[in-house]
Amino acid sequence: MLRPEHHLRSPPATTPASLRSSISFLGSRRLFCLPRAAPPLRGKMSSAVRAPEPELAHREVARKLAYHAEARLGARLLPSAVPAEVAEFRNGAGNAVGSLDVRRGSPGSTIDFMLQSSLHCKVPNGAIDITSLLIFLNASTDAPHFLMELIQGNPTSIVVILDLLPRKDLALHPEYLEKYYENTQLDKQREKIEELPQARPYRSQSLFVRSACSPTAILVSIDCGQGGGSIMDEVVRGQLATAAKELLQIWLDTCADHTSKMEEGEREYMIKRDQIVRSKSIEVDLTSNLPRMFDPDVSSRVIAEIRKAFGVQEV
Repeated sequence: MLRPEHHLRSPPATTPASLRSSISFLGSRRLFCLPRAAPPLRGKMSSAVRAPEPELAHREVARKLAYHAEARLGARLLPSAVPAEVAEFRNGAGNAVGSLDVRRGSPGSTIDFMLQSSLHCKVPNGAIDITSLLIFLNASTDAPHFLMELIQGNPTSIVVILDLLPRKDLALHPEYLEKYYENTQLDKQREKIEELPQARPYRSQSLFVRSACSPTAILVSIDCGQGGGSIMDEVVRGQLATAAKELLQIWLDTCADHTSKMEEGEREYMIKRDQIVRSKSIEVDLTSNLPRMFDPDVSSRVIAEIRKAFGVQEV
């Protein structure tokens, strides 16, 4: 969602040195550096001052995935109840704008919530654009969650985080690993992306984040080099879009519709694990970074809505 850290290697030369930290849902806080926002203007912003979110290839891909998920899940998703001031928000300086949409799962479904978010922030050397799609399941199933985050710091490079987040310890539960990761051949999608000449591994600085992801996660930085904007769009709309659609389809077919028989202790452990992952995502990234771009009223409203979706209380 609004969220990864440092690349395995140093950032590409085409990435401005000032972009070293960002907002993301799974520990992306040092990927780009967000300068402190100018003192916010008080009161409501007029639409004339708004920094519009640009039409980017990765946003188009995320939008199509969300439409596909919504069409498949249908009545299992309730209508969005996000307040208008959170569904679209901006800072007083007019250089940052974001959007958030949350649809809760209907009673009796396996869906906990589906969350879509985007963030556009202008910085001295360019702009940061983050697009996220999360579909989390509830305690009626132990199936993995779906996660996609696309983080672009300039027109020619992007970080991709695409995974089915495990909800069990894979070493302790080899049958879980086999069912959701081996039998579904998820690794083939990872291999296709990592084989791209423009791709290189992305590795979070956070050991917690690395432990939360599955071994089949697509964690890459795609850098198309100077003047490679058109190549970037081709990769995003082509190979990346295909891999993301395949991963979502696998999740819809094998995870979204299936309840799981679990002993009470096993279910409690899974719920606790889920809560830790969700709490870390909020506390480590959002609460420390959103206020750097938006005034306190705006950032607190957005964080409160995300807490509500995640089922995480403020400490």
